[in-house]
Amino acid sequence: MMTTFRLQKIWAMKEKEKQAALGEYEAAVRKFEQAAETLYRLLKEKERGEAARDEQLRAGLPIGAIRHMLHYLANMERTIDHYQLVVMQAREQMQRRQRRLVELNIEAKKYEKMHERAQQWAKQLEKEAERRFFDEMAIQRFARQGEL
Repeated sequence: MMTTFRLQKIWAMKEKEKQAALGEYEAAVRKFEQAAETLYRLLKEKERGEAARDEQLRAGLPIGAIRHMLHYLANMERTIDHYQLVVMQAREQMQRRQRRLVELNIEAKKYEKMHERAQQWAKQLEKEAERRFFDEMAIQRFARQGEL
């Protein structure tokens, strides 16, 4: 029974590690989703800006307005490049956290299976002890009946 207690402590520790890794993974997923949403919003904004620029060029704009629009689009491009990097890093972080979670989940399952086997073994021993007890009782009853 002492082995089961030790197994229980280790199993509980592995479950805590798994839960912590799950929290880290969920946080990484949220970070990735936020970065991806920001990137998407920026790409849509750039698309609208380029469409507005094209429309304004057709309508004929002063040079200063064209320069301002080109500067705005260049800044937008730099921001998009930055967020593409942020999204890539967030994806990598999320994937690392996911791999770690899978590893810890496998470890926790191993201990769960060992715990189940230990319980089955203990039940089997208990049944065998009970059977021996009843066999002994039957033998004693038979022996007493033979004495009468």
